[in-house]
Amino acid sequence: MAKPDTLQIDDLTKLFSRKAFLEKFPQMLKHAKANQLEVPLSLALIDIDHFKLINDQHGHVTGDNVLIALAKILQSHVGNDALVARYGGDEFVAVFPGEEREQVFLELEKIKQDASQRELVAEDGDNIKGLSFSGGVASFPIDGRTENELFRKADHALYRAKASGRKQIRLAFEERMVPKTTHYTQIQLERLSKLAENRGVSEADLLREAMDDFLTKYGVNDIET
Repeated sequence: MAKPDTLQIDDLTKLFSRKAFLEKFPQMLKHAKANQLEVPLSLALIDIDHFKLINDQHGHVTGDNVLIALAKILQSHVGNDALVARYGGDEFVAVFPGEEREQVFLELEKIKQDASQRELVAEDGDNIKGLSFSGGVASFPIDGRTENELFRKADHALYRAKASGRKQIRLAFEERMVPKTTHYTQIQLERLSKLAENRGVSEADLLREAMDDFLTKYGVNDIET
């Protein structure tokens, strides 16, 4: 992760400050555009789930410790070229030069998994088991060409993540990446989602069940024995 100087850091988390991010993000986007082939660049917004509840139940010192803990987790995962900042309150922002949104999605999933396994002792002595956050990702050039457009779309993706139950990462205009990242149509995925909800299981479980049936139907098990 790019290292901030002493005039550009957030006092609590030691990440870049919001001011520093607003100065550096346009420069990074300009650099991505400067290449004739337009190098991709992804922007991620991260928001701690139910942060106000943490402050209300456990105190502001605990809230600060949660912010510090997540900042350290982010620092330990992002690449050397990434820019990570505390944007304000319990919201963080990260810029990943040279990375497509699918790559960043997978990286954030790893970070989310790591955070979920952390445990903190609260100011009141209670244990907080697992840190949870939601995230939204937008990428240049597919989602936008300006700082404002990318930020707006990443913010909309973050909103959808929180509105859908939190503890998840969403991509800007997610429906446009379905043909690129899977072999399923949008209608199939919508029906899968409804079926999973009705049966009270995960979509992944249904897909694994369907794949087993498919392999059995075409005799793959017989071939392997």
